[in-house]
Amino acid sequence: MTEEEIEIENAAIAKAYKELLKVSYTTLTAEDKKLIRKAFEVALDGHKDQRRKSGEAYIFHPLAVAKIVAQEIGLDATSIAAALLHDVVEDCDDYSIDDIEQLFGETVARIVDGLTKISSLSKEQDMDVSLQAENFRKMLLTLNDDVRVIIIKIADRLHNMQTMDAMRPDKQVKIASETLYIYAPLAHRIGLYNIKTELEDLGLKYTQPEVYNDILNKIQESKEEQDQYIEQFSSVIKNSLDKEDFKYTIKGRPKSIFSIRKKMVNQGVSFDEVYDKFAIRIIYKSEDHNEKFLAWKIYSIVTDHFRPNPIRLRDWISSPKSTGYEALHITVMGPKGRWVEVQIRSERMNEIAEKGYAAHYKYKQEDEKEDNLESWINRLQEALENPSVNAVDFVEQFKLNLYSQEIFVFTPKGELKSLPKGATSLDFAFHIHTEVGMHTRGARVNGKLVPLSQELKSGDQVEIVTSESSKPNANWLDYTTTARARAKIKSALREDRKIIGEEGKEILRRKLKQLKITLNESTVNDLVRHFKLQTSLDLFYRVGIGSIDNVMLKDFASSRSNAFVSFFKNRITKKTTIPKEDIEKEEVTSNYDSLVFNKEEEKLDYKLSNCCNPIPGDDVFGFLTVSEGIKVHKNNCPNALSLQSNYAYRIMPAKWIDSSQQEYATEIKVSGIDQLGLVNDITKIISDNMHVNMKSLSFETDDGLFTGKIKVIVKNKALLRKLLAKLEKINGIDKVSRV
Repeated sequence: MTEEEIEIENAAIAKAYKELLKVSYTTLTAEDKKLIRKAFEVALDGHKDQRRKSGEAYIFHPLAVAKIVAQEIGLDATSIAAALLHDVVEDCDDYSIDDIEQLFGETVARIVDGLTKISSLSKEQDMDVSLQAENFRKMLLTLNDDVRVIIIKIADRLHNMQTMDAMRPDKQVKIASETLYIYAPLAHRIGLYNIKTELEDLGLKYTQPEVYNDILNKIQESKEEQDQYIEQFSSVIKNSLDKEDFKYTIKGRPKSIFSIRKKMVNQGVSFDEVYDKFAIRIIYKSEDHNEKFLAWKIYSIVTDHFRPNPIRLRDWISSPKSTGYEALHITVMGPKGRWVEVQIRSERMNEIAEKGYAAHYKYKQEDEKEDNLESWINRLQEALENPSVNAVDFVEQFKLNLYSQEIFVFTPKGELKSLPKGATSLDFAFHIHTEVGMHTRGARVNGKLVPLSQELKSGDQVEIVTSESSKPNANWLDYTTTARARAKIKSALREDRKIIGEEGKEILRRKLKQLKITLNESTVNDLVRHFKLQTSLDLFYRVGIGSIDNVMLKDFASSRSNAFVSFFKNRITKKTTIPKEDIEKEEVTSNYDSLVFNKEEEKLDYKLSNCCNPIPGDDVFGFLTVSEGIKVHKNNCPNALSLQSNYAYRIMPAKWIDSSQQEYATEIKVSGIDQLGLVNDITKIISDNMHVNMKSLSFETDDGLFTGKIKVIVKNKALLRKLLAKLEKINGIDKVSRV
């Protein structure tokens, strides 16, 4: 760099540092500023020779993370200092955790140590247990040390997502998938709603760029019209609010790109058909004791002017969410017959909604009972420290519980408990205490005995009937939804399985001895393969319960030699990778169809996954399974995020290089107004015009409307698109979509 460039960069660093001090959410004392200054100087020194992938000086990253922590999350000077130092120990040989403790004290050192541990988690790859899921569990263990570790990590992830353009596309997809899979739900749970929304939008930007850009463009195109509508809506209620002397602000905000996409997918509608693409927020000034009264007064004013949708009222003031979120949400019929969501919040509620944890503790009273977040962390810790819980199962259940809607139920003594929507009496039992759950015999809801599988509803009063002789069975997993309950049940079942497995191992040893076979590692592996099992415990357990008997073991013994021959034969004759030079020699014309993998464009054996049914032309990737070779999934497959986040090392880039000869099955869904000759029109287009092979056709009609499913065989995505476009033009058809 030239001297002039160095000067310009130094000025930009100094400006970023001053900006950090300006935007802090908490009031910084002289001591605070001194602490932050010292942290900045150490970070500047530690990262002096480092640059990011984009080429800029590395110090801009910790400065940006500290700014998010200070401004958007609103943490204190200690956290700002820790954010500035979060990469120093990991990236610099000159500073250790002991040095940080000596310079900044025990608290800053503990937070930095937690962040360093997260960054330097083991990089060893295990094909059976997800590396990413295990790392996530270890990361969550730091919650009990200091929740600020996770919050700063979320800020770190947000800035990485904001500056990911310089990375390779495969890295972008991996990090974005991990963000959607783990960090966005975690931000949601800690109450960082603004950050959660931005993480989701950025995640979509890199996992499904075409979808993201399409929705973004449509939002921008409709912005002027939307602003006018919000102004029209607001002007109707402003006079009434002014008459009542409210001190308030009205803001209109578009829903996030991610949430609009989610509505489009869940409801099977286009962008234009999503009716609530924005929300109107009324934020009012209030004394603490008057907040609830004024919220309902504003509700009354809004519904005087606009008719409310009675099933879309959400009262999170009387019963706040377990994240601490409080607000009144109503959906009303606005001008031009459009539904509008209105959120009513006091300034305090709004601060908690935007700043989450930090604002919640700003307003927390000294004598307040244990906070929801603290009790959640305590319950989480118990699950995290259970080594018998599979990491992937844990992350899946944890993630479900992070995002789930809540219901509120009562204990027999009238205490209010929050559970995820869809929870059962059995979930409630484990929520009360592990021992209550383990010995559940039955449940009374509102005084009546009900099945353990019955879903609870808000307002139910639940009493658990226990018995010392009761214990979990496999059916209980069908009756539970919460991570806590499922983890405890699985753990108990595993213990039972282990005991039976130990007995089964000894039984197997005796039976094999009679067949003159020694029970050793090689024999166990052969038996597991022979009976198509996953683990040795599966084998011992089945012997223990008698599902593998003497006859089956004799069959194994007699076929053992053949099995060995077959095994080695398969190893020798297995299809090998075609080298790159051979592929380049192969002429790719319209007469061939091919899916290739990796940068070398290798031709490998693969199967198309049933979960998303990819066809030629779809954006796809390969996933290396343990037992079924390569399975091909669409990039927007429902399982893609989980696979790309948890098993990044098994993902294989894939692409179609031609798609004209092979044929693929797909299903089309059509709906509209029933009329004479409609089926004939559809079959004529499919058979005559398109030369597409139709496998099956089914239609249902109901009061003049119809829905139909058509299974067709197509050669590629382009042909399918043409077919969908032609079907849409048929008179009477309202919607056509690929299932």
